[in-house]
Amino acid sequence: MHIEFRHLRTIKAIHDCGGLARAADQLNITQSALSHQIKGLEDQAGVELFVRRSKPMKLSPAGLRLLRLAEQILPQVEAMQAEFSSLRDGRTGRMHIAIECHACFEWLFPVLESFRKNWPDVDVDIKPGLAFDALPALKKEEVDLVVSSDPEDLPGIEFVELFDYAPVFVASASHPLAEKSYVEAEDFRGQTLITYPVERTRLDIFSQLLIPAKVEPGAIRQVELTAVILLLVASNRGVAVLPDWVVREVKYSSDYVTRPLTRDGVTRRLFAAVRTEDLEKPFVQELIKLARSEARKLQAA
Repeated sequence: MHIEFRHLRTIKAIHDCGGLARAADQLNITQSALSHQIKGLEDQAGVELFVRRSKPMKLSPAGLRLLRLAEQILPQVEAMQAEFSSLRDGRTGRMHIAIECHACFEWLFPVLESFRKNWPDVDVDIKPGLAFDALPALKKEEVDLVVSSDPEDLPGIEFVELFDYAPVFVASASHPLAEKSYVEAEDFRGQTLITYPVERTRLDIFSQLLIPAKVEPGAIRQVELTAVILLLVASNRGVAVLPDWVVREVKYSSDYVTRPLTRDGVTRRLFAAVRTEDLEKPFVQELIKLARSEARKLQAA
C-alpha cells in the first residue's frame, strides 16, 4: 500500500469536517477529485475507510487507524516545513563565535544579550578562539564567525570591519612612567608587564611595539580577568596595555594614568570573519550591526 502525505491530510480533513464538500473546500480541491482519491486509497487498502451512509461521515475501524497515523505524522511534517521555511528566510540558524581577542568578551556579552532577544531561534555559542586555530575552524564550518584583528586573504572568507580601537598604556598614578605624555618600546625594559594569558604574538603590545623594536620586558605576569589586571596596576605591581574601550572608566580615576603608545598612538581594527555564503544571512547582518553599535557606546563612554 502506497500512502502519501496528501492521503493522510485527506483522511484528517474529512474526519474534522464531517463530510466531503467541506473537506474539499478545506483542501482546495473539487469534491469529485476528493472522492476519486478516497476510492483509489480504498482500492489499495482493500477495505473501506469510511462508513458511507453515516451523517456526519464517519471513519471505519481501518480509517481510524489511518487517522491515528495522520495525527502522529502530519504535525511532524508541518514542524519540519516551518523549520525549513525559517532557514530559508534567515530567522533561524547557528551562530557559534570564536574570539581571538581576550578582552573582547566584555564587549561582546552585551551584543549577544541584545541579539538573543531579537533572534531567539538562532543557536548562539562562544568558543575561545585562543585555544585553537579559529580561522581554519571557520572554513570547516566548526564555527560561524571569528572576531579577529588580523585579517588574512582566505578564499571563501570575508573580513568585515567592526571598529577601530587604540591599545593604551595603563599604570599606577604613582608609577615613574606616569610623568610621560606617551610611552615607547624602550620604556618597557625592566618593567613587569601584566597581560592576558595569550601568546605574545596575539597581544597588541608585542605585535605592534615590542617585537618590532626587539624589546623584552623585565617580567611578564599573566592574569585572566581585566578587573584583576587593573587591581594589580593600581597596586603598582606592574603595567599593562589594554584596548581604550576597556579602560574607559579608569581614565577618570586618580589611581591610574593612561597614555598612548608612541607619540602618534597605535590604532588597531577588529574584524568579523564569516564565510562568504553566510554574509547575507539576516541574523549575521544583525549581529555585525549590534557589534558596531555597542562598540560606539563603549568608546563614547
